[in-house]
Amino acid sequence: MTHHSQTALNLVREQSPERPVALVRRAPVTVAAQWFQSHFKGEIFYAVKANPSAWVIETLRDAGVRAFDVASINEVKLVKALSPEARLAFMHPVKSRRAIAEAYYDFGVRTFSLDTQEELAKILDSTGGAKDLNLIVRLATSGEGANLPLTNKFGAQVYEAPALLLAARQATQDKMGISFHVGSQCMRPTAYAAAMSAASRSLVRAGVLADIVDVGGGFPSIYPGMVPPALSEYMDVIDRAFEDMKVHEATELWAEPGRSLVAESTSILTRVDLRKGDALYLNDGAYGNLFDATHAKWPFPVKLHRADAGGEVSSELKPFRFYGPTCDSIDHMPGPFWLPADVVEGDYIEIGMLGAYGVAMATGFNGYGESDTVFLDEAPMASLFGLGPRHISLPRSETLEDNKIVRFSRPKGGKKGRRRRG
Repeated sequence: MTHHSQTALNLVREQSPERPVALVRRAPVTVAAQWFQSHFKGEIFYAVKANPSAWVIETLRDAGVRAFDVASINEVKLVKALSPEARLAFMHPVKSRRAIAEAYYDFGVRTFSLDTQEELAKILDSTGGAKDLNLIVRLATSGEGANLPLTNKFGAQVYEAPALLLAARQATQDKMGISFHVGSQCMRPTAYAAAMSAASRSLVRAGVLADIVDVGGGFPSIYPGMVPPALSEYMDVIDRAFEDMKVHEATELWAEPGRSLVAESTSILTRVDLRKGDALYLNDGAYGNLFDATHAKWPFPVKLHRADAGGEVSSELKPFRFYGPTCDSIDHMPGPFWLPADVVEGDYIEIGMLGAYGVAMATGFNGYGESDTVFLDEAPMASLFGLGPRHISLPRSETLEDNKIVRFSRPKGGKKGRRRRG
């Protein structure tokens, strides 16, 4: 169910929603897309896994994003249904034969990622030995500087990479590329330079030239206690590192931003069903939209909305922890989440910065997990793109200035085009 509302408070006081509500804003997605297209000197592939909502795909499409990083055949079908002319890159390093064949033959996908000789053979076999493939070899990285490292499951190791790069080069008459993922919510721009340097060394050892250098995702957003360097620093580091790579003049530069494009867009409105001391029992949780709050233990920004129009809210803030609605005791979000000391049953809590890996992670466990969607005109609860005001709830001794939140002026737009070395 989708509605429109001017503010979250209006929604609470007019409807007192029974189910959790995803409060979504199109403007932050548009502005972030414009920023990346203006500042990244290459091709942007949106990582659909971050938020596969139809409105996100449509908003990005309308903002000029024409390429998408997909991780499953269902994501291929989703994007093609909403943006038939989209360019897709199937960047999951492990795929079923049927998914590869369907993507290739039915949807025209030509770009596939791999990190083993076995996956390369599978791709070639499933496409009938096609020579028009873009084969992207994914390297393992250290994960240093990432809040959520992605180092164990995927990526060819240093000793494996040269042979795999050479095999991929020999397998296609089209393009061969090299990629990596520095980890989610990467807080160190230099992590990209280190990975690009390692990629360059692997190419030299293999004795091949790459047609594509894909720096992956990992670009951060802003959360309480996690204020990253300016995004422009990441772009500068990548630009300098690309200049130093052993690549040819026509080598393309790609990136797969996900979190940084959509995190600011969505907050989750959830109701307090019980207060037990410093524990608040909510109607949303780990099996709904709050996976990262539970498993990554991120203290997302919060804001209290009271349904009673005449009810005053305490100016004193106290730390709270949350429990979700399921019967599983792991459904616990430790926070701390700083809220007015007098929060009671029936109050609503808006939890911000959940546009990435919020609605995308929801399940139906215990009969919970369903939520409604409401489009808001409000600014996000925090922003790296200058979309204030900010409403991060902090202890009274802290201020937004203390956290040195970075602001950017809104870009004027205009795509610079694909990056060419020369």
